[in-house]
Amino acid sequence: MKTVFHSANSRGHADHGWLNAKHSFSFASWYNPERIHFGMLRVLNDDIVAGGMGFGKHPHDNMEIITIPLAGSIQHEDSMGFSEVIRAGEVQVMSAGTGIYHSEYNPSPNEELNLFQIWIFPNQKQVTPRYAQRKYELQNAAFTALVGPEHSGIATWIHQDAWLSMGIFDTDATISYVLQNPNNGAYIMLIEGAIQIGEQILQQKDAIGISDTLQIDISIQQKAKILVIEVPMN
Repeated sequence: MKTVFHSANSRGHADHGWLNAKHSFSFASWYNPERIHFGMLRVLNDDIVAGGMGFGKHPHDNMEIITIPLAGSIQHEDSMGFSEVIRAGEVQVMSAGTGIYHSEYNPSPNEELNLFQIWIFPNQKQVTPRYAQRKYELQNAAFTALVGPEHSGIATWIHQDAWLSMGIFDTDATISYVLQNPNNGAYIMLIEGAIQIGEQILQQKDAIGISDTLQIDISIQQKAKILVIEVPMN
Protein backbone atom coordinates (compact mmCIF):
# COMPACT_ATOMS: atom_id res chain seq x y z
CA MET A 1 0.00 0.00 0.00
CA LYS A 2 1.34 3.40 -1.02
CA THR A 3 0.31 6.51 0.90
CA VAL A 4 0.84 10.26 0.67
CA PHE A 5 -0.27 12.45 3.58
CA HIS A 6 -1.48 16.03 3.09
CA SER A 7 -2.04 17.89 6.35
CA ALA A 8 -4.75 20.55 6.45
CA ASN A 9 -2.22 23.33 7.00
CA SER A 10 -0.10 22.23 4.01
CA ARG A 11 -2.84 23.20 1.57
CA GLY A 12 -2.57 26.27 -0.60
CA HIS A 13 -4.43 29.28 0.78
CA ALA A 14 -5.96 32.30 -0.92
CA ASP A 15 -7.93 34.91 1.03
CA HIS A 16 -9.74 37.34 -1.27
CA GLY A 17 -11.92 38.80 1.46
CA TRP A 18 -15.17 37.48 -0.01
CA LEU A 19 -13.53 34.09 -0.72
CA ASN A 20 -11.36 32.07 1.66
CA ALA A 21 -10.04 29.13 -0.34
CA LYS A 22 -7.91 26.13 0.58
CA HIS A 23 -6.37 24.11 -2.27
CA SER A 24 -5.36 20.46 -1.85
CA PHE A 25 -3.68 20.60 -5.28
CA SER A 26 -2.00 23.35 -7.28
CA PHE A 27 -4.62 25.89 -8.32
CA ALA A 28 -4.68 29.49 -9.55
CA SER A 29 -1.69 31.35 -8.06
CA TRP A 30 -0.69 28.50 -5.72
CA TYR A 31 1.72 26.04 -7.31
CA ASN A 32 3.41 23.08 -5.69
CA PRO A 33 5.14 20.70 -8.13
CA GLU A 34 4.52 17.80 -5.73
CA ARG A 35 0.81 18.60 -5.47
CA ILE A 36 -0.50 18.67 -9.06
CA HIS A 37 -2.97 15.80 -8.90
CA PHE A 38 -3.72 12.40 -7.36
CA GLY A 39 -4.38 10.04 -10.27
CA MET A 40 -7.34 11.48 -12.17
CA LEU A 41 -8.23 13.84 -9.29
CA ARG A 42 -7.05 17.29 -10.34
CA VAL A 43 -8.71 19.75 -7.93
CA LEU A 44 -10.10 19.61 -4.40
CA ASN A 45 -10.89 23.13 -3.24
CA ASP A 46 -12.39 23.86 0.17
CA ASP A 47 -14.04 27.27 -0.30
CA ILE A 48 -15.80 29.61 2.10
CA VAL A 49 -17.82 32.24 0.22
CA ALA A 50 -19.22 35.32 1.96
CA GLY A 51 -22.94 36.12 1.78
CA GLY A 52 -24.06 37.53 -1.56
CA MET A 53 -20.70 36.91 -3.21
CA GLY A 54 -19.47 34.40 -5.75
CA PHE A 55 -17.82 33.52 -9.04
CA GLY A 56 -18.92 35.40 -12.17
CA LYS A 57 -19.54 33.70 -15.50
CA HIS A 58 -16.46 31.74 -16.58
CA PRO A 59 -15.67 28.84 -18.96
CA HIS A 60 -14.74 25.19 -18.49
CA ASP A 61 -14.14 22.34 -20.92
CA ASN A 62 -13.16 18.67 -20.80
CA MET A 63 -13.42 18.31 -17.04
CA GLU A 64 -15.83 16.54 -14.67
CA ILE A 65 -16.80 19.06 -11.98
CA ILE A 66 -18.44 18.04 -8.70
CA THR A 67 -19.77 20.50 -6.12
CA ILE A 68 -20.64 19.43 -2.58
CA PRO A 69 -21.93 22.19 -0.27
CA LEU A 70 -21.03 21.46 3.36
CA ALA A 71 -22.90 24.44 4.81
CA GLY A 72 -25.17 26.99 3.17
CA SER A 73 -26.25 26.93 -0.47
CA ILE A 74 -24.96 27.90 -3.89
CA GLN A 75 -26.85 29.43 -6.83
CA HIS A 76 -25.71 27.96 -10.15
CA GLU A 77 -26.46 29.29 -13.65
CA ASP A 78 -24.96 27.99 -16.88
CA SER A 79 -24.99 28.17 -20.66
CA MET A 80 -27.01 24.93 -20.82
CA GLY A 81 -29.96 26.84 -19.37
CA PHE A 82 -29.80 25.50 -15.83
CA SER A 83 -30.52 27.86 -12.94
CA GLU A 84 -30.45 25.84 -9.74
CA VAL A 85 -29.75 26.14 -6.02
CA ILE A 86 -27.60 23.39 -4.50
CA ARG A 87 -27.86 23.06 -0.71
CA ALA A 88 -25.96 21.19 1.96
CA GLY A 89 -27.11 17.58 1.65
CA GLU A 90 -27.08 17.78 -2.15
CA VAL A 91 -24.41 17.06 -4.75
CA GLN A 92 -24.05 18.57 -8.21
CA VAL A 93 -22.10 17.20 -11.19
CA MET A 94 -21.30 18.93 -14.45
CA SER A 95 -19.53 17.42 -17.46
CA ALA A 96 -17.95 20.42 -19.15
CA GLY A 97 -17.11 18.45 -22.30
CA THR A 98 -17.07 20.60 -25.43
CA GLY A 99 -17.38 23.72 -23.30
CA ILE A 100 -19.74 25.53 -20.95
CA TYR A 101 -19.99 28.83 -19.13
CA HIS A 102 -21.35 29.04 -15.61
CA SER A 103 -21.57 31.30 -12.59
CA GLU A 104 -21.87 30.39 -8.93
CA TYR A 105 -22.68 32.60 -5.96
CA ASN A 106 -23.94 32.50 -2.40
CA PRO A 107 -27.61 33.55 -2.53
CA SER A 108 -27.79 34.25 1.22
CA PRO A 109 -26.98 37.86 2.16
CA ASN A 110 -25.57 36.96 5.58
CA GLU A 111 -24.82 33.21 5.77
CA GLU A 112 -21.44 31.86 4.69
CA LEU A 113 -21.26 29.10 2.10
CA ASN A 114 -18.71 26.32 2.60
CA LEU A 115 -18.26 23.90 -0.28
CA PHE A 116 -15.93 21.38 -1.83
CA GLN A 117 -15.35 21.84 -5.55
CA ILE A 118 -13.73 18.81 -7.16
CA TRP A 119 -12.36 18.41 -10.68
CA ILE A 120 -11.71 14.98 -12.16
CA PHE A 121 -10.12 14.35 -15.55
CA PRO A 122 -12.66 12.64 -17.85
CA ASN A 123 -12.12 9.37 -19.70
CA GLN A 124 -13.72 10.90 -22.80
CA LYS A 125 -13.09 14.33 -24.29
CA GLN A 126 -15.42 16.59 -26.25
CA VAL A 127 -18.57 15.02 -24.83
CA THR A 128 -21.87 16.87 -24.85
CA PRO A 129 -22.04 18.99 -21.68
CA ARG A 130 -24.27 17.56 -18.98
CA TYR A 131 -25.71 18.69 -15.63
CA ALA A 132 -27.24 16.73 -12.73
CA GLN A 133 -27.89 17.21 -9.02
CA ARG A 134 -29.61 15.23 -6.29
CA LYS A 135 -30.17 15.00 -2.57
CA TYR A 136 -28.48 12.37 -0.43
CA GLU A 137 -28.84 11.15 3.13
CA LEU A 138 -25.89 9.86 5.08
CA GLN A 139 -26.46 6.73 7.13
CA ASN A 140 -24.45 6.36 10.31
CA ALA A 141 -21.69 3.72 10.11
CA ALA A 142 -21.79 3.35 6.31
CA PHE A 143 -20.45 5.05 3.21
CA THR A 144 -23.04 6.54 0.86
CA ALA A 145 -22.12 6.82 -2.82
CA LEU A 146 -22.66 10.39 -4.05
CA VAL A 147 -21.10 10.10 -7.51
CA GLY A 148 -20.14 7.17 -9.72
CA PRO A 149 -19.44 6.25 -13.36
CA GLU A 150 -22.26 5.99 -15.88
CA HIS A 151 -22.71 2.24 -15.33
CA SER A 152 -23.25 2.81 -11.57
CA GLY A 153 -26.89 3.77 -12.04
CA ILE A 154 -26.34 6.89 -9.91
CA ALA A 155 -28.09 9.96 -11.32
CA THR A 156 -25.04 12.09 -10.54
CA TRP A 157 -22.67 10.09 -12.77
CA ILE A 158 -19.55 11.33 -14.50
CA HIS A 159 -17.40 10.36 -17.48
CA GLN A 160 -14.79 8.51 -15.42
CA ASP A 161 -14.44 5.27 -13.47
CA ALA A 162 -14.51 7.29 -10.26
CA TRP A 163 -16.60 7.14 -7.11
CA LEU A 164 -17.23 9.75 -4.42
CA SER A 165 -18.57 8.42 -1.12
CA MET A 166 -19.25 10.04 2.23
CA GLY A 167 -20.05 8.63 5.64
CA ILE A 168 -20.45 9.43 9.35
CA PHE A 169 -18.87 7.07 11.87
CA ASP A 170 -18.92 6.90 15.67
CA THR A 171 -15.93 7.01 18.00
CA ASP A 172 -14.06 3.70 18.45
CA ALA A 173 -15.56 2.12 15.31
CA THR A 174 -13.32 0.23 12.90
CA ILE A 175 -14.45 0.43 9.29
CA SER A 176 -13.18 -0.57 5.87
CA TYR A 177 -13.48 1.04 2.47
CA VAL A 178 -13.27 -1.53 -0.34
CA LEU A 179 -12.26 -0.06 -3.69
CA GLN A 180 -14.68 -0.48 -6.57
CA ASN A 181 -11.77 -1.06 -8.97
CA PRO A 182 -8.49 -2.66 -7.82
CA ASN A 183 -6.55 -0.37 -10.19
CA ASN A 184 -7.95 2.76 -8.55
CA GLY A 185 -6.61 4.75 -5.65
CA ALA A 186 -8.52 6.65 -2.96
CA TYR A 187 -8.03 10.19 -1.73
CA ILE A 188 -9.56 10.44 1.74
CA MET A 189 -10.50 13.87 3.11
CA LEU A 190 -11.47 14.00 6.77
CA ILE A 191 -14.22 16.60 7.03
CA GLU A 192 -14.70 16.33 10.80
CA GLY A 193 -13.32 14.28 13.68
CA ALA A 194 -10.16 12.20 13.99
CA ILE A 195 -9.21 8.89 12.37
CA GLN A 196 -6.22 6.58 11.99
CA ILE A 197 -5.16 4.77 8.82
CA GLY A 198 -2.15 2.55 9.33
CA GLU A 199 0.26 4.59 11.44
CA GLN A 200 -1.14 7.93 10.25
CA ILE A 201 -3.46 10.01 12.43
CA LEU A 202 -5.74 12.43 10.56
CA GLN A 203 -7.39 15.47 12.12
CA GLN A 204 -10.02 17.78 10.62
CA LYS A 205 -9.36 18.57 6.92
CA ASP A 206 -6.24 16.39 6.78
CA ALA A 207 -6.16 14.10 3.74
CA ILE A 208 -4.34 10.98 2.62
CA GLY A 209 -3.94 9.45 -0.83
CA ILE A 210 -3.78 5.65 -0.90
CA SER A 211 -3.02 3.32 -3.81
CA ASP A 212 -1.89 -0.24 -4.48
CA THR A 213 -4.44 -1.82 -2.16
CA LEU A 214 -7.90 -3.37 -2.38
CA GLN A 215 -9.15 -2.32 1.05
CA ILE A 216 -8.52 0.60 3.40
CA ASP A 217 -9.03 -0.01 7.12
CA ILE A 218 -9.93 3.04 9.17
CA SER A 219 -9.99 3.39 12.96
CA ILE A 220 -12.33 6.13 14.19
CA GLN A 221 -10.65 8.05 17.02
CA GLN A 222 -13.33 10.75 17.31
CA LYS A 223 -16.75 10.85 15.63
CA ALA A 224 -15.89 11.45 12.00
CA LYS A 225 -17.33 12.61 8.70
CA ILE A 226 -15.25 11.23 5.82
CA LEU A 227 -15.17 11.90 2.07
CA VAL A 228 -13.55 9.25 -0.15
CA ILE A 229 -12.66 10.15 -3.75
CA GLU A 230 -11.80 6.94 -5.62
CA VAL A 231 -10.15 7.53 -8.99
CA PRO A 232 -8.06 5.73 -11.62
CA MET A 233 -4.38 6.33 -11.00
CA ASN A 234 -3.46 6.70 -14.70
